[in-house]
Amino acid sequence: MLNLMKKYGTYIAFILAFGLMMAYAVEWIRDGIAEAIDTILGPLTDTFGMPFFAVLLFLSSATGLYSSLIQKYTIDYEKMQEVQAKMKEFQMKFREAQLAGDEKAIKKLEAKRDAMMKDQLEMSQQQFKPMAYIILITVPIFFWLLYRLHGMDLSAALSMDTAIVFPFMGITSLNEMAVWILPAWILWYMICSLTVSQVIRKALNIGGI
Repeated sequence: MLNLMKKYGTYIAFILAFGLMMAYAVEWIRDGIAEAIDTILGPLTDTFGMPFFAVLLFLSSATGLYSSLIQKYTIDYEKMQEVQAKMKEFQMKFREAQLAGDEKAIKKLEAKRDAMMKDQLEMSQQQFKPMAYIILITVPIFFWLLYRLHGMDLSAALSMDTAIVFPFMGITSLNEMAVWILPAWILWYMICSLTVSQVIRKALNIGGI
């Protein structure tokens, strides 16, 4: 069983992640997941009285943390850097051989190209592995946020609990569109998550993907 999970775990995670994303279009499933998550996250506002922009900060920071940790333990960054360095060296030598018109060197390098491309493809595929696990955790959180934001009292749209201040925009309702079709709450979530994840990546010496 463990061997099967190790071999097919990523595929199973992708199937579940795809199913979760499709569930967004089915209201009763989306709300059912959100209500289940509400038993865990609801006390942040109901019991501890956190304003919603602070809840967004907390959850986005958590997203940055678990995303970075998942990537750290599912991607071999040392091998990735090694493959990238080899590919860079290969491209440089191949370019030099072409400019020099050295057919013998070109043929020798072309013989190595397939192995180099195979390693690069393997690394590219490995970079997609953490996406499924991250989606499995993040999508239910987004369902809950949508559920809570939809239930907010519109008359309190600009209260301290349901609004945020953006540069050049002033006080903005979390449900209001901040950039084109991007709501203010998603923009704030993205800013916080990316900022925290960059700090964590630096601390854990994780490369970008």
